[in-house]
Amino acid sequence: MELFDVYPLYPITPVQGRGAWITDQKGDRYLDLYGGHAVISIGHSHPHFVRGVENQLRTLAFYSNSIENPLQQALAQKLGEMSGLEDYQLFLCNSGAEANENALKLASFHTGKSRVIAFKNSFHGRTSAAVAATDNKAIVAPLNAGHPVTFLEMNHPEALEAELRKGDVCAVILEAIQGVGGLDMATPEFLEAVSRQCAAHGAVFIADEVQCGFGRSGRFFAFQHSAATPGIISMAKGMGNGFPVGGILIHPDIRPSHGLLGTTFGGNHLACAAALAVLEVLDSEGLAEHARQMEAYFRKGVAGITAVTQVKGKGLMLGLRLDREVAALRRRLIFEHRIFTGSAKDKNLLRILPPLNIKPEELDLLFAALKQELA
Repeated sequence: MELFDVYPLYPITPVQGRGAWITDQKGDRYLDLYGGHAVISIGHSHPHFVRGVENQLRTLAFYSNSIENPLQQALAQKLGEMSGLEDYQLFLCNSGAEANENALKLASFHTGKSRVIAFKNSFHGRTSAAVAATDNKAIVAPLNAGHPVTFLEMNHPEALEAELRKGDVCAVILEAIQGVGGLDMATPEFLEAVSRQCAAHGAVFIADEVQCGFGRSGRFFAFQHSAATPGIISMAKGMGNGFPVGGILIHPDIRPSHGLLGTTFGGNHLACAAALAVLEVLDSEGLAEHARQMEAYFRKGVAGITAVTQVKGKGLMLGLRLDREVAALRRRLIFEHRIFTGSAKDKNLLRILPPLNIKPEELDLLFAALKQELA
């Protein structure tokens, strides 16, 4: 049997990770400035994370949600404390796509409406409703296209208001910082307008924090760079540092009926132990603040590289827009300098999504490589 061809593969086989570094089967070390699509939030094999998962694995790895699981309550309490959203409800699942799927479903049930507003260059997942709200026709099947979704330009509150006035919108789903789409950001004023207009027109504001959440932007959630109040917040990726875990936070005004949302694996004991360990490290090491500091260091480090036309993003969710396409540069960074970086829908954009505890001297290796390659 052959594996299904999902992505073009680089001929590298990682076998070990430590901090911001991975080692392949030949013993070569690579600096990981991509974190496996922004998943590695606290570094590969962080000792506290390893202990938390290992200790739980030795006791009870899984049982269904038909029994009480104190780890779920501990996770909800810690998440509420760190995000400042103690009055929200937590529903746990397994991935970002599943989080957005449940968020959209819940918004439709809550409002009794069906149309969704999303934004150009958005990416919300590959499941049915989530992919319909993703601005990439290549991955939207006829089955998915049955969902009524309207795509708008971000940061245009007048256009949003005009659509919401039609009265049939159940949800507005928005990444405060777009990931795959190319690090475009919603302004604080626009986030606040989305929040205000959704409340006025009976729609649910869904903040997709799957990639930009958990400290990556320099705040716990990226929408918190504004005064917006989402109805639902979706999350995953950095939440588990590589362990599959996701969830949604639900505003207290939205009360799902019993049995409306459900999951087999979501919120299992091992997943909760992993997510708790991540929160404890984010908290004890002050990694959101560190992300803000490293953003400033990064912007200073790439200043003067003439091929860099723009630095996009916030915290450690950053993009370098170049005066050329980045595909060849990414290959040279991997095979000549042993540095992993990411790409985006914008072919001129190099995405930088390292662990949040990346060190300045590790970023210096990227700066040196870029100066050499882009001279």
